Amino acid sequence: MSSRKVLVIGASGYVGSRIVPALLKKGYFVRAGGRSLEKLNRFAWAKEQNVELFPLDVFDRDSLKKSCRGCWAAYYLVHSMNPGNKSFVFADRKAARNMLLASADSDLKRIIYLGGLGDIRSELSKHLRSRAEVAKILHSGKIPVTTFRAAMIIGTASVSFEILAYLVKRLPILATPKWVNTQ
Repeated sequence: MSSRKVLVIGASGYVGSRIVPALLKKGYFVRAGGRSLEKLNRFAWAKEQNVELFPLDVFDRDSLKKSCRGCWAAYYLVHSMNPGNKSFVFADRKAARNMLLASADSDLKRIIYLGGLGDIRSELSKHLRSRAEVAKILHSGKIPVTTFRAAMIIGTASVSFEILAYLVKRLPILATPKWVNTQ
């Protein structure tokens, strides 16, 4: 059993909620971080002995600093594309800079970041360009960063799955605008 503590920032999200049990299965102690303890408590793994639920807000540098303390690695699974956020690009940038500053004086030895696909030299959507910028910000710090890049992650109960299921049920044929063309 490993005594090493891993922080999962965004543990209540689709990917984070699946990473936590995988880490537990490998014997890690997991600090599951998110804005809502209520949401985190809904997961079966929340009651596990090697899980610590941790309230954190990526826009609050102090809460990020506290969440990093004592952890050797952190999964950074944050993106700010939500309906209540008018400028997700600005929010993603601010959150990444906060993580960079919070991790600088921490025990972290590695940050694992989940970004998006796409060549930054090509025309990317605002979302994908923002994902690339977050990676660049995180990589500019002193803590080594491993970046995984993925397309849309679809699985049962994920937001992407729900949107796709909704569209398929209501629009069996969908004509897309020209800007949707992506290789």
